[in-house]
Amino acid sequence: MAGKKQFDMDAALNAAMIQFWRDGYTDTSLDDLSRATGLNRSSIYSSLGDKDTLFLRCLDRYAARYGEKYDAALSCAASEPVAAVRAFFDVTLERIADPELPDGCLIAQSAMAIPVLSPSVAAHAQQALGFQRLRLRAALEAGRLTDQGAEAFAAHAAAVNQSLAVMSRAGATPAQLLAIVGVTVDALSQALRA
Repeated sequence: MAGKKQFDMDAALNAAMIQFWRDGYTDTSLDDLSRATGLNRSSIYSSLGDKDTLFLRCLDRYAARYGEKYDAALSCAASEPVAAVRAFFDVTLERIADPELPDGCLIAQSAMAIPVLSPSVAAHAQQALGFQRLRLRAALEAGRLTDQGAEAFAAHAAAVNQSLAVMSRAGATPAQLLAIVGVTVDALSQALRA
């Protein structure tokens, strides 16, 4: 249509997601989003929604992108639960090591910001965080852990996974992050042998 500016919606959402990921919800302004996406404020509002709506879209995009990778990593849990959990952590470690991406994790940052988020955004952030535990629990149950053991290790592994993102932002080295993962994987291996 003549006179109407066209833009790539996926590119704009990716740029907004990276902006929120880099600076967090609270420290990202509409001006920041405008610079990141190349869209003016009115285009952001009309095409992407207000800040809360855009953030939720970005959080969902992030959760889906990495959720698919986590699901693939955990797909062998029934036959190889330890290898599956290691592969799960490898997804995080690879994301952390990617120089094209911001440090940390958008979900972890969102969870830490829950006290200052609107109730709907806070609930969404909690839900995104909870999906990781549920994903791990299902995999660990398939890997022959009892319901109680699967829940305990899922909660622990999800917490470790989020701490990897926080530790990376705080300057932990790849070797330190790998050592953290090793402790959890070793504990799971011992629990499965018991």
